[in-house]
Amino acid sequence: MRTWISIALSLLLIASCNKTSLPAFDLSGRTMGTTFNITLVSPPDDIDLDALGAIIQDRLEYIENIASTYRGNSELSQFNSNPSMDWIAVTPEFCRMISSALDVSVMTRGAFDITVGPLVNLWGFGPSPEESGLPTEEQITQARSGVNYEALEADCDKFVVRKSLKATYVDLSGWAKGYAVDEIAAILDARDVDNYLIEIGGELRVQGRNPKQEPFSIAIEKPIKNNAMKYHALLLTDAAVATSGDYRNFYEHDGQRYSHTIDPRTGRPVSHQLTGVTVVSTSTAFADAIATALLVLGADEGRVLAEELDIAAYFLIRTEDGLKEISTTKFARLNRL
Repeated sequence: MRTWISIALSLLLIASCNKTSLPAFDLSGRTMGTTFNITLVSPPDDIDLDALGAIIQDRLEYIENIASTYRGNSELSQFNSNPSMDWIAVTPEFCRMISSALDVSVMTRGAFDITVGPLVNLWGFGPSPEESGLPTEEQITQARSGVNYEALEADCDKFVVRKSLKATYVDLSGWAKGYAVDEIAAILDARDVDNYLIEIGGELRVQGRNPKQEPFSIAIEKPIKNNAMKYHALLLTDAAVATSGDYRNFYEHDGQRYSHTIDPRTGRPVSHQLTGVTVVSTSTAFADAIATALLVLGADEGRVLAEELDIAAYFLIRTEDGLKEISTTKFARLNRL
């Protein structure tokens, strides 16, 4: 049953800057516990949108069956429940996801770590959250015993993965949505769709031009819970964008704020004043993971690393006087409204 993709036709007829607006087709639905939205601008005439929607749904479903921690029969869940510390045969796609994510762990010196899942659960933000109340030092220490990206290896020549700690639990939530965006982009590219916007749970990728034949305008939101107010906007084409923030998913306990972003190195939610990081890259999966790492590192250390890696990154910091913004050299060269 393909009931959760809706296809709508939107013919935009208002001219802008003396340019004729192009027809735009919207595809939307749900995946990975969130929504996806795709805009195709003036696609080739021979594209069957119903068939394309079915192909996209099948691809998203396949990725969930590989990478979801919420599905007990996913490849990831089966790997996590396997106590073996020998090499385990996996699908090529699962192997490549693990290998690519580990590359980001290495370059961020562990600030991004796909083995952080036990701590995410412990603090109440995972698929199997612990009981209410803050964890004890003993619980944090125990959860940290399996958190170490260096205890995970992937050999994608042989398509095998292994863990050297029995307690290792892999969580690809900081990679999978961006990866899915990139996979949809590959589907569209293969069908000669030159202009599109793809968004899954806030991670997005644009190619070509919008219906007004201009670069896409991508908003950076003001970091306030349940507030969609635009703070700034970027004018982009052929780019991926991901934002990581502490203002969407958090809770308060005894007046203290606890973010869903956990620092794998300390076992605790981030507590600095950096509230949001936006990264622009060529890969949505990479942007997603790097944005998480930079949020973990904080503004100062994060900016240094982003400059070192030549990443276009934008940081929003809470201060007593309001929000302070800083960015890397590469980000400063982007077009902004």
